[in-house]
Amino acid sequence: MPRRKKDLSVIDFFDIESPESNEFRRVLHNLNGAPIGGGERRAVLVTSAMLSEGKSLICSFLAMTSARFKNRKTLLIDFDLRRPMIHKLFSVNLQNGVSDILTEGIASRNVIKQTALENLDLLTAGKVMSNPSELLSSTAIHRIIEEMKFYYELILVDSPPLLPVLDPMILLEEMDGVLIVVKAGETQRDIVVRARDILAAQKDKVVGVVVNNLKQSLPYHYNYGYYGYHHKPTKQ
Repeated sequence: MPRRKKDLSVIDFFDIESPESNEFRRVLHNLNGAPIGGGERRAVLVTSAMLSEGKSLICSFLAMTSARFKNRKTLLIDFDLRRPMIHKLFSVNLQNGVSDILTEGIASRNVIKQTALENLDLLTAGKVMSNPSELLSSTAIHRIIEEMKFYYELILVDSPPLLPVLDPMILLEEMDGVLIVVKAGETQRDIVVRARDILAAQKDKVVGVVVNNLKQSLPYHYNYGYYGYHHKPTKQ
């Protein structure tokens, strides 16, 4: 039988020598530069105002940077149960993930997926759900995050966008911080303002903004950019 061609993963495009890798390191430095309430940011939500702004790819590269450069035991969780993307980026199975934990009471540690990158593990979304908000509760999320904090130094959570659904605000209750991704040249100003207003009640948790897609130099395998962005810390 002919040898099956290796499935490409986002790890294959992780160039440790690129200028962009330095920028991701700066973002990670800023994430922990000013702890909230005297504690470090162990669990950080990555979201955007609308769909297709590149949050999943940004979240993935932050996770890889944390594992590779910071040597931190890092977990990347896909909490976007409607439109999961992390399993596609890392070429792993979608099944056995967050939705299975919520519906079947499976222990989180039993469905963790390892990656080819040392110190980086994944918790995929599990089976896609049409209305996951009914399952999401502070108690359920707290159980998952607290269990994972026992095993990992940094937990990055890829969430749905802010405007279409309530899920990110439910998740944010159990997070130490939130990072917002904005797609330059496409996301309208009033949409970004609306996202800011939604986060007003949790503004102390807003770490900053990643402006994505400033240049079009993305590997052809993906349809949105991660190159050419910078991090803008928010003023506290």
